[in-house]
Amino acid sequence: MEQEVLAIVMAAGKGTRMKSKKSKLVHKIYGKEIIRRAVENVKRAGIKEVITVVGYQKEQIEEVLADSVKYAVQEEQLGTGHAIMQAAKLLEGKRGKVLVLNGDHPIMRPETLKNLVEVSNQRGESATILTMVHENILPYGKIIHDIDGKIKEIIEHKDCNLEQQQIREVNLGMYCFDIEKLLEALKELTNDNVQKEYYLTDVIKIMYDKGLKTGSIVVSDNAEVLGINDRMDLQVLTKALQLRINTEHMKNGVTIEDINNTYIYDDVEIGVDTVIHPNTTIKSGVVIGEDCEIGPNAYIREGCRLSDKVKIGSFVEVKKAVIGEGTKVPHLSYMGDCEIGAKTNIGCGTITCNYDGFNKSKTIIGDNSFIGSNTNLVAPVTLGTNTFVAAGSTITDDVPNDSLAIARQRQTNKEGWNRK
Repeated sequence: MEQEVLAIVMAAGKGTRMKSKKSKLVHKIYGKEIIRRAVENVKRAGIKEVITVVGYQKEQIEEVLADSVKYAVQEEQLGTGHAIMQAAKLLEGKRGKVLVLNGDHPIMRPETLKNLVEVSNQRGESATILTMVHENILPYGKIIHDIDGKIKEIIEHKDCNLEQQQIREVNLGMYCFDIEKLLEALKELTNDNVQKEYYLTDVIKIMYDKGLKTGSIVVSDNAEVLGINDRMDLQVLTKALQLRINTEHMKNGVTIEDINNTYIYDDVEIGVDTVIHPNTTIKSGVVIGEDCEIGPNAYIREGCRLSDKVKIGSFVEVKKAVIGEGTKVPHLSYMGDCEIGAKTNIGCGTITCNYDGFNKSKTIIGDNSFIGSNTNLVAPVTLGTNTFVAAGSTITDDVPNDSLAIARQRQTNKEGWNRK
C-alpha cells in the first residue's frame, strides 16, 4: 500500500481569552484568517489531505475553509487526544505519516513542517515531536528523554518535580506520527486524570512503553511556533510575520527604509533596487518591477502590476491597476481599475471615477501622456497615447491620440457677492 502524508489541524477549542463574539481562529493576521494560514502552511509543505477538527463555532471555521479540507467534529472538548480520536475514522486503512498541529499557530514555516515529516521517516520513528528550547523556564510540557535520546514521556509543568521543572526543552503540541501506530495507541488512551480528559501527550508514553521509537526535533526559530491566545498574542505574531516578510524582500534586493512601518502582505513580488518608503501598505498578489519608488504613505491594493521604474508617491492609492514602465503617480491620487501606459505622468489629485454606485468600470491611459492636477477621469473612458489633459478637467469622453482635452467651465467672478 502506498505511503501517505496527511495532516490533522485542531480547531475545536473555544479560545475564550480572545474576548470575542467570533471564533478566535477566524480573526485575521495580515489579511488572512488564523485558521486559513495554518492550513495553507500545511499545504505549502506538500501535504494535500488536511483534516480539520472543529467544534465550538464550527460554522465559522467551515465558512472560511469551505471544501479545502475534510472535517471531523468534536462535540465536547474533552482534550487533545479526544480531538484526534474524532479524526481517527478518516485515517483508517491509510499507511504513512500524519502531522498533528494546532490551528492557532499561523506562522509556521512550511519548510519546518516538511522537515518534521522527512526526519521522522529517516529515523523510522513512530512519533516525532517538534520542540522548543528556551532560555527561560516556561510553563509548558517538559520533554523527558531516556539515556538513548528517545522520548519517554511529556510531563506537564504543574506535575513536574523541581528537577524536571528546570528542563528547557518543551512541547509545542506539534507531532508527526506513524498512522497505524497512532491508531493503535489511541485505543489505549484513557481519561484517568483529575480533568477527566484525553491527552494526546499520553500517546508518547504508550508508544515508548511498547518499545517504539520516539524522538524530537528542536525548532530553529522560536518565533514561528508561537500560538495565539489573545489579542496581544495576535499583535506579537503580526509583527513577527511583518518583519519576516520585509526581511526576505531586503535579502532579495529591495530597499525598505523603515522595516517596522512598512506593511507588505504575502505573495508580493518586488524587483531589485526598488525603494519602499515608510508607511506603505502593499497587499497580496501585487507585482512591482525593478527600480521603482513607492511611498511614503502609499497603499498598493490587490490586483496591481507595476512595471520597472514606476513611481507611486505619497498618499496614493492604487487598486487593480496595470502601470507601464517609467510612469509616475507622484502624490494625492487614486488609480483604480485602470491601465496606464509607459512614461505617463499623473498629476496631483487625479482620480479614476471607477464606480457609479452599481458597477466598476475601467480607465485606459496611453503612453507618454500628461494628466493635469485635480482631474477626474469618469470611467469607462480611454485616453490615447501622447494625450494632455488640462488641470481641473472632468473627462467623460474618450480622448484621441496627440490631443489636448479641456473639460471645465470658464471662470466667472461675481464682484461683491461675498459682502451680500
